[in-house]
Amino acid sequence: MPLITALLHTHNDALRLGRCLETLYPCDEVVVIDYGSEDGTLHIARAYGAKVIAATSLATPCSIGRGWLLCLDPLESLTEALAASLYEWKSESLSADSSFSVLVREETAAGWIDQPQPQTRLVPAHWQRWQGRLPVNEPSSLTLEGRLLRFAFP
Repeated sequence: MPLITALLHTHNDALRLGRCLETLYPCDEVVVIDYGSEDGTLHIARAYGAKVIAATSLATPCSIGRGWLLCLDPLESLTEALAASLYEWKSESLSADSSFSVLVREETAAGWIDQPQPQTRLVPAHWQRWQGRLPVNEPSSLTLEGRLLRFAFP
């Protein structure tokens, strides 16, 4: 069964981090890369059992985690359907060179909107194609069932 490491980048995200971490139960470990938070972010991350790494000591994203990386922003949370999809995905045999995408539903002042294109978020730990803190979108990625919810407000 493949292992999933949730990978989050934080900076003063104490108000929103707990909501995200609560939904990561399909993951085998959680790694928080912190960029000098001065609020309660690190305390919250550690309270949820996350491994905390200072961004200044990080060489590359692929040096983190085992198996697969599920890349999220602290503003995001898994829906129950996506969590179930991850459990189902873990029970199947998969190619180590695949990547997987998810649909994102974003909170706005006018209500919730669905992003038109799925985003590549689940990649093997040896993945080399990054755009900032997230994997580069891979058009050939299979899309997992369920959604990531991106909250605009704490």
